[in-house]
Amino acid sequence: MRRVKVAILAVALPLGALTQPLAATRISAVRCDSTAPFAAPRLSWRGDVVQWAEWPVRLGESSVRARVIVVRMPAARVRITLEIARAGGQIQPWSLDDAPTDAHIAVNAGQFTDSGPWGWVVHKQRELQPPGIGPLSGALVVDRAGVVAVLTATELEGWRTTQRSQEAVQSYPILLTGDGRPPRALCDARAGLDLTHRDARLAVGVTRDGQVLFVLTRYEAPGGSVTRIPIGPTTPEMAEILRRLGADRALMLDGGLSAQMLVRSATDSARWPGFRSVPLALVGRVTR
Repeated sequence: MRRVKVAILAVALPLGALTQPLAATRISAVRCDSTAPFAAPRLSWRGDVVQWAEWPVRLGESSVRARVIVVRMPAARVRITLEIARAGGQIQPWSLDDAPTDAHIAVNAGQFTDSGPWGWVVHKQRELQPPGIGPLSGALVVDRAGVVAVLTATELEGWRTTQRSQEAVQSYPILLTGDGRPPRALCDARAGLDLTHRDARLAVGVTRDGQVLFVLTRYEAPGGSVTRIPIGPTTPEMAEILRRLGADRALMLDGGLSAQMLVRSATDSARWPGFRSVPLALVGRVTR
């Protein structure tokens, strides 16, 4: 595994900020019938165009300790593309060690099976795989102008038939479908979705003001150390996390042993590796 040097930035902070860490926020499952206001977390951001922060949370009634790593970037200044590792025409495993040197953000992308990626894959305007079928599936797409969007299953086909996508990857479940609202299935135990399973999570969201969010969770062991143990939010709790961060729409990208993220700025970098390589990745490069 490569070692990454982390530079420590000197930042002017309010008196007492260094001795008063951010208090953990209690997160419960998202509610489909509530429009009550909520307090967005006040995070300490690092980086420049691509910024990141850590947010301590306590999950559910059992107060599971977790750390949420939040990356935000203006879509107008970062170009997001798929990375596909290949050798001899075959897809190869990808991990953070394969991230290009000019990447400012890199994460694993989408669900996969033993034979490769699951669902719709578009790379450089070429459809490599047709869409998979699932009512809670969604897709992250980047159009030819670089605009980033999260699509529901019903919207996907329209983008596909008009060939609007420069890059696209399908995943599931969709967490927020617009206006920060979750699909009803996230609040209905009869819908067939496991609403209680805890895991490490990775999700992507888009906000109304043109920000793209990548959100990774890590289990926080006693003593405050962050580990790769695959324990974390339930799916409804992850939807609530994205809602509180201001996402208008959001999609789960993956989780468990695969969840991994790399982020870089001009003076700083950090990485949260996974235990398992993946077929696809999403990479963002600052364009201006």
